[in-house]
Amino acid sequence: MKNEIIHTLTNNFESHANQTEEGIEFWLARDLQHLLGYTKWDNFVSVISKAKSACEISGESIEDHFADVGKMVSIGSGAEKEIQDIMLTRYACYLIAQNGDSRKESIAFAQRYFAIQTRKAELIEQKILEYERVQARNKLKVTEKELSQVIFEQTGGNQNFALIRSKGDAALFNRTTQQMKVKWGLASTKPLADHMPTILLKAKDFATEITIFNAKQHKMKSENQISKEHITNNKSVRSTLLSRGIVPENLAPEEDISKIERRLVSDEKKALKNPDKLNEK
Repeated sequence: MKNEIIHTLTNNFESHANQTEEGIEFWLARDLQHLLGYTKWDNFVSVISKAKSACEISGESIEDHFADVGKMVSIGSGAEKEIQDIMLTRYACYLIAQNGDSRKESIAFAQRYFAIQTRKAELIEQKILEYERVQARNKLKVTEKELSQVIFEQTGGNQNFALIRSKGDAALFNRTTQQMKVKWGLASTKPLADHMPTILLKAKDFATEITIFNAKQHKMKSENQISKEHITNNKSVRSTLLSRGIVPENLAPEEDISKIERRLVSDEKKALKNPDKLNEK
């Protein structure tokens, strides 16, 4: 019997969800009012007011989650009038439920329901950011491999790549690669890039792409020429970051990229094996 009630309540909340043209999910306050068991709009408005305060305290913009709209309703004999309504995001619904009377079964359910759904959205966002970082790291590997090949073809020295890359690191971080590893608490054998935030991976990749382009364009034949080019490009990227308030050496290291890759692969396998599992969490 309990499962039937939960199933009914879930369907009720989901069936009242709407979407904007941009694909943003929302509920209308007038619908949520009845779903949460409030008979009087004025009483429900006071709960919404508390939810707005909670939204502001959390650091979110009220306008991003509570949008005032008008709604036409029939008043008989074919006549209509406009009444106040509010478009609510899932987060707004969660805050409203949290500020409602938890003694009501529908509100107690809504508190759990929107908390879980909001957490799902957070987990999805986290996975997207992790995937973006993995992609950025893999892209840098490809770019650095290309630079290594260019260096070998144009200077004839395999050892030159490691030297040129370390000089690029020093220009980007204003510290040597080893000094950054010490600062981040990494083993000397661990690649520094495996713990870089996404923005630094992309910055480093951009500088390397420019070095490749100019090394080819100007047919640079010595380690000294390519090193100077790579240092200049990393210094330019550093200047851009600094101008936007981003100090590369002051950013915190992130989780080992290899661990994230293994976790993403594992999650994908689990989802393919049992797709309903994610919905149950």
